[in-house]
Amino acid sequence: MGYIIPETCDAIYSALKTYLKFPSSEEEWLAIAEEFERTWQFPNCLGAVDGKHVAIVPPAGAGSHFFNYKGYHSIVLMGIANANYEFIYVDIGTNGRISDGA
Repeated sequence: MGYIIPETCDAIYSALKTYLKFPSSEEEWLAIAEEFERTWQFPNCLGAVDGKHVAIVPPAGAGSHFFNYKGYHSIVLMGIANANYEFIYVDIGTNGRISDGA
């Protein structure tokens, strides 16, 4: 199985993790909800979630493991952002056969 994608994702995360601030207390979650309500008039929202398939050349022998419903090989990127478009959580690397909505 290929190692370049997980190694690259780990390197990117290591370099940028100080910029991702996942809430660790109830007060931080409440501050996110208050910002969503103040900025977007959207109460009780703790984050905006979206997923995206990122096209890849699959590792040798992967079969249909990375083949998605859109008809190409991919990994899934999923992110959660606060009301100011700042990422608070990112997950990269789920195989493409898993829906980006899941």
